[in-house]
Amino acid sequence: MPDVAVARRDKTQSDPQAQGARLVSGGVQYRTWTLHDRVEALVRNAAGQTIREIELAPEGEGYFSGIDVAGRSGDLYRYRLNEGDDWPDPASRFQPFGVHGPSAVVNLKSFQWSDKEWVVPHLSELIVYELHIGTFTPEGTFGSVIGKLDYLVRLGVNAVELMPIADFAGARNWGYDGVMLYAPARAYGQPDDLRALVNEAHARGLAVILDVVYNHLGPDGNYLGCYHPEYSNPRHRTPWGSGPNFETPPVRKLFSDNAPYWMREFHIDGFRLDATHAIRDESPQHILAEIAERVQELGGFVVAEDDRNEPALLAPRVRGGLGFDGAWADDFHHVLRVMLTGEQEAYYANFSGTPDELAQTLVTGWLFCGQQQRATGCTRGGDPRELSPAQFIYCISNHDQVGNRAFGERLSHLVSGAAYRAASALLCLVPQTPMLFMGQEFGASSPFQFFNDHTPELAQKIAEGRRREFEQFAAFRDPDLRETIPDPHAETTFQHSKLRWQELLESQHAQVLLLYQEFLGIRRANPVFRDRSRGNWTVTTLDDGIVALVFDRAACPTCVLLVDLIGGHKMPELEEKGIAPGAGRIWQSLLSSNEPRFGGDNTAPFSSPTTLFLQAV
Repeated sequence: MPDVAVARRDKTQSDPQAQGARLVSGGVQYRTWTLHDRVEALVRNAAGQTIREIELAPEGEGYFSGIDVAGRSGDLYRYRLNEGDDWPDPASRFQPFGVHGPSAVVNLKSFQWSDKEWVVPHLSELIVYELHIGTFTPEGTFGSVIGKLDYLVRLGVNAVELMPIADFAGARNWGYDGVMLYAPARAYGQPDDLRALVNEAHARGLAVILDVVYNHLGPDGNYLGCYHPEYSNPRHRTPWGSGPNFETPPVRKLFSDNAPYWMREFHIDGFRLDATHAIRDESPQHILAEIAERVQELGGFVVAEDDRNEPALLAPRVRGGLGFDGAWADDFHHVLRVMLTGEQEAYYANFSGTPDELAQTLVTGWLFCGQQQRATGCTRGGDPRELSPAQFIYCISNHDQVGNRAFGERLSHLVSGAAYRAASALLCLVPQTPMLFMGQEFGASSPFQFFNDHTPELAQKIAEGRRREFEQFAAFRDPDLRETIPDPHAETTFQHSKLRWQELLESQHAQVLLLYQEFLGIRRANPVFRDRSRGNWTVTTLDDGIVALVFDRAACPTCVLLVDLIGGHKMPELEEKGIAPGAGRIWQSLLSSNEPRFGGDNTAPFSSPTTLFLQAV
């Protein structure tokens, strides 16, 4: 993998072909792309009064640029188009007064980095922790997350995935309504506060992954259409409206420059791209392939959220693939959810939740590899056998699978403590790449609900849209239940979604946290997990419904993970099942999810749901 620190030094933040405002030796250069014939940068004071007007000169192909010789860091500005209305910069680096207000000139080189020696870890090495800045801490800021980094290190994760931070309308949002691709959300702090967070994460050995949204922009504060109608393409229909027009070079550049911008100016290590299945592009090179290539050239990695189970997404570009490093693989979550809860609404109807399904999902990475789905009758997926297990990102909770429930219940709210501990222990030791969602590691009591801060009229439309989107779930369909769903626009919904860190002082939450620490510790310390290639482990469903993962890597002690998410079984005789330690050795139990220190009752293994880790000695 290329040295990302060297790449950052070789190409600095000053890209003269980029849109936006940048400090140059002669002042501030402004540059934008528009269909209009005349563009002026209006520099304003904090009271909103225009103090300078800089006419931008046409460069050709719709670009305009000019230099304000009196310009300096912190200047506020808007663009006036054809002597008409003025608008914030669509490539703004900061919106101190919100997405409808003036943009700010930012000094991109003022921060003093100390991560020169930082090396981006390979995706296969990661244990990911997804968090939402606004609800992770009481303060909900970039700076306050720094105070929790040591906790994350003690937990045993080594990568922090930030839900989208591109600025959005209002004071609170999940982030998927972002409209300012280049501006860190002012609700969370200043740009340098984000830099400080990344810098401190690197100092503790934590990679930083940024969730980015390129399939659409939010419904409030998206001014791209005011600049040029070709920013969107009506042929590119998405669930959120017309998608970006990636076939038009300036539009393509605005989006393809974005991930490298976050890398060079904020030292972000990798990206999760939202809903890549909804990104349309008819260009010779798909925009996703271009983004992946540019990020990887700078030493980073890219992960897709994509519901197609499409191997070409992860296949190398030299073989016609898009070249992504990994993808969220929700089949694992869905199998476990059906197994543990019996839910079979909507897409869960495609899953039976049997031990055989769990075993097959672990073997292949996805459950659906071209089979027909029961709920839709459509085939889904392709053959993933040539893909590495590490390319599949597994979870038992994420922001979607919690927050898109009507009431935001977590898995720990829905199943027994024993079942939750067993599923958690399995996640920690899967051959795939595990991802935790904030709070699951201590069985947080707080929900994670859908919230925003739009105008009442827009908030009502969004709520109605969610009812249609999730109408296959009873809570969104039942008139009585629907009336009790928390109001996304209410600030109380946002406040209720914040983690309650004082819970760590309570034994039932501290015990779950200890389980995660212990099982993640096994993952980091035991050499059988250092190479999780397909040839080094096998999966078997035993006759009694227990799933056995056998890790048998050369020059390492053989290990077995026995998983029973239902309970009511006896400890299997492994030798009789063909799982023998060999060479006169015996099986030694190293860790059980049912130990009393984790909140278990220490009954015979598998009388209740249990995940048990054994090693040959």
